[in-house]
Amino acid sequence: MKLYGAQFHPEVGLTENGKVILKNFLYDIAGCSGTFTVQNRELECIREIKEKVGTSKVLVLLSGGVDSTVCTALLNRALNQDQVIAVHIDNGFMRKRESQSVEEALKKLGIHVKVINAAHSFYNGTTTLPISDEDRTPRKRISKTLNMTTSPEEKRKIIGDTFVKIANEVIGEMNLKPEEVFLAQGTLRPDLIESASLVASGKAELIKTHHNDTELVRKLREEGKVIEPLKDFHKDEVRILGRELGLPEEFVSRHPFPGPGLAIRVICAEEPYICKDFPETNNILKIVADFSASVKKPHTLLQRVKACTTEEHQEKLMQITSLHSLNAFLLPIKTVGVQGDCRSYSYVCGISSKEEPNWESLIFLARLIPRMCHNINRVVYIFGPPVKEPPTDVTPTFLTTGVLSTLRQADFEAHNILQESGYAGKISQMPVILTPLHFDRDPLQKQPSCQRSVVIRTFITSDFMTGIPATPGSEIPVEVVLKMVTEIKKIPGISRIIYDLTSKPPGTTEWE
Repeated sequence: MKLYGAQFHPEVGLTENGKVILKNFLYDIAGCSGTFTVQNRELECIREIKEKVGTSKVLVLLSGGVDSTVCTALLNRALNQDQVIAVHIDNGFMRKRESQSVEEALKKLGIHVKVINAAHSFYNGTTTLPISDEDRTPRKRISKTLNMTTSPEEKRKIIGDTFVKIANEVIGEMNLKPEEVFLAQGTLRPDLIESASLVASGKAELIKTHHNDTELVRKLREEGKVIEPLKDFHKDEVRILGRELGLPEEFVSRHPFPGPGLAIRVICAEEPYICKDFPETNNILKIVADFSASVKKPHTLLQRVKACTTEEHQEKLMQITSLHSLNAFLLPIKTVGVQGDCRSYSYVCGISSKEEPNWESLIFLARLIPRMCHNINRVVYIFGPPVKEPPTDVTPTFLTTGVLSTLRQADFEAHNILQESGYAGKISQMPVILTPLHFDRDPLQKQPSCQRSVVIRTFITSDFMTGIPATPGSEIPVEVVLKMVTEIKKIPGISRIIYDLTSKPPGTTEWE
């Protein structure tokens, strides 16, 4: 009957021989010829833009990243120059000197871009949200302002809606009618899949709302006012298309930087995340980190650990824990992850060590722990001396200018070092995250916590759907990572530096 099925993901980079499986299906079974190329898709994009826009104008939100730049290049190829209005909105969450360098780089490409400083509008931005997740009525509530919210989903929705509001203000200032102007975005297929957009699938689970797929954007899309020529492309395909369009390599191979910018790289929190499963999970982590000693003391939780692991895993655990003195514990924060194609928003496991880290052993633990404890979606290594007293509270953290400037400087130092090392091309993306964690505090100290910790998240991927962390000593030199640690530690208010060891899945590329 020629019916075939695969109950896994052959299309993602982590699947061994995935492309061979697809190739066999497409050519040997389905009889495809392979004549549909990137050049065909470029012509298809241009035809679609011309048909949809006609003689109207298009306002394109241009971040300076590869997606929005390729989108703008396609618009310029398809339409007259006076039809395309390129706008770069500085939302206050850009990297150090980012907006200035974006404007200069785009000018060299012949793209005139209008730069708008809208930091104040974003900091104080709000959106409308359902009364609760359970409430199925159309009733809405106004969210907190962006600089007072701690919810990553609310952050993304506020930022996405504020982009649309600013775009409408620009249209008004230019004496244009909103109904006669299209909004163009460099939206990719993974953005729509993770946002559970109906454009991608009626069955997708929400992982995180992308700023280019909020309710306001969906409303405009339904009205036929949004142009998204890259909506069927993945990141690697966009880079190929960019080269075909003649964009310089420094643009095409740029590390992605999310539209919400540093806003989703600050883990905001008012209070610690400690649920009733916190003590039991911590006990399981103690058994795992000291497995060689734990097997000598029978314990009900030890049986659970054994039930969740193979004999091969247990042998490896015995070997690692007999050679290395490790400490594993939960951190009182939560981050966004993806487990079983569904969104998770849960604990981070921290590991510290008495001796120099053995990175291969740590990567093994980072893969094993979320499989055993499904309430953990991320595992990290904490640099410095062993953590004797893991933090059980948080430093109150919001998107304030002081918090953002701390992260901006840490991000600047880390990326400068990566660039100078010559390894930037080996890493697909390197989010630098600020967490509300203050380690090594005196437990008797009455003053509130005031320090925070920085996470380095090196990520290697071909498609941004799945990926792995760069293992120090393998994909990135240990000395490069240690130099980042040294320089970031000099920034005032930094407690510890943390290294993310998590693959995707179970952890998303970004922490929020």
